[in-house]
Amino acid sequence: MTNFHDLDPVEARIAARGVSVYYGDKRAIDNVSIDISDEYVTAFIGPSGCGKSTFLRALNRMNDTILGARVEGEIKLDGEDIYKSGMDVVQLRARVGMVFQKPNPFPKSIYENVAYGPRIHGLSTSKAELDEIVERSLKRAGLWEEVKDRLTESGTALSGGQQQRLCIARAIAVEPEVILMDEPCSALDPIATAKIEELIAELRGRYAIVIVTHSMQQAARVSQRTAFFHLGKMVEYGKTSEIFTNPREERTKDYITGRYG
Repeated sequence: MTNFHDLDPVEARIAARGVSVYYGDKRAIDNVSIDISDEYVTAFIGPSGCGKSTFLRALNRMNDTILGARVEGEIKLDGEDIYKSGMDVVQLRARVGMVFQKPNPFPKSIYENVAYGPRIHGLSTSKAELDEIVERSLKRAGLWEEVKDRLTESGTALSGGQQQRLCIARAIAVEPEVILMDEPCSALDPIATAKIEELIAELRGRYAIVIVTHSMQQAARVSQRTAFFHLGKMVEYGKTSEIFTNPREERTKDYITGRYG
């Protein structure tokens, strides 16, 4: 039984109902329902292999790329079923952007990394407009001052933390509604991690943000809502402060206090 703490009624950007994910015969996610709003950052926590990344990837159909994966239940983005036939998955992944665990800039210039999405989605009509989108996206990602004089250099030449912020700039350049982050700091040092966390705080409210993290401290710092996953189920969901100080479920308490995981 999933426990929902008393939440403020907010409009859901993404509404998931009864979602299960299978890899072949194996059920990786079991009957998860959650609303995700752009008013706050939502963190998914839980031990390795508990299904949090699998569920995250269901939100923009990334599991489609895995042979034998199938999703049951309903996931709606702005009221539209993302698994309906005829859904443009390329368009969906522009609206629901993703930042991965390991920074993965394209082997192109810093400028082209950010310009690529707006160009293929037809978001700019001129070079001047594209320049503006690139600058705005890099500013929002907190990277502009560091790279404005080296936009023609390769994105892969940046430091790990800068590469991750470049990937965030790339995601926001196509004006998404949702940004999914799958352990975005796990490959970064503490200073780069702090910059990403500051950035998440700044982006809050502009996009619905979901972050999968193995760090409970990080979840406590960056999120206002937390969902605890265990063995493919969402055990508990609520205000982050309550999940960490007053969890209702014994399994949540055991995980928070370090008894397992």
